[in-house]
Amino acid sequence: MSETAMPPVVPAEEWAAARAELLVAEKEATRALDRIAAQRRRLPMVRFDEYTFRAADGPVTLRELFGEHRQLALYQFMNAGPDVFCGGCTYFTKNVANLAGLAGNDVAWATVSDMPIEQMAGYWKQMGWEHIPFASSAGTTFSADCGVGGGFLLSLFLRDGDNVFRTYTTGQRGVDRLLFSTNVSDLAVYGRQEDWEDSPAGWPQAPTYG
Repeated sequence: MSETAMPPVVPAEEWAAARAELLVAEKEATRALDRIAAQRRRLPMVRFDEYTFRAADGPVTLRELFGEHRQLALYQFMNAGPDVFCGGCTYFTKNVANLAGLAGNDVAWATVSDMPIEQMAGYWKQMGWEHIPFASSAGTTFSADCGVGGGFLLSLFLRDGDNVFRTYTTGQRGVDRLLFSTNVSDLAVYGRQEDWEDSPAGWPQAPTYG
């Protein structure tokens, strides 16, 4: 027998009843998220100035990051210093996928950082992230104007012609819902196995940041 704690074993009928009870709570949460999404779609927006970043092949403006799309999802990757890369931002970026599906909803994607472009380009190549557009905001006020500080942030932008507006922003655990591996782990019995989670006694857990 395994020495790791496990859920109790019950008859199929008892499991089905417990699952049905949980489903009620899950549906309530889904409806709550729908209401929040509706409120999010009704947020006002704020105009953003133009910025010129550095991409691997030369200068690129904030407007140009949209391509032909009207909307842009922009993740700001933490600048942790020379030859240092934020573990959380790395984990997040590993989860960025299906940009074609995003484009189907008229949303472009870009990752921007105050890291020098040479540092970003080397890391993108090392990690095999060639499918993820990136640019360096080093030397601009973009991070400060976004209120990033020394952290990370996800912002959504809308363009009207050449005018750019920020419509939404989230950070910290607000980006959790975008992470495939994290959200699938939340469905597994042991969850993320991090020490902040409310789990039964004996469940495997470790400190979130090591």
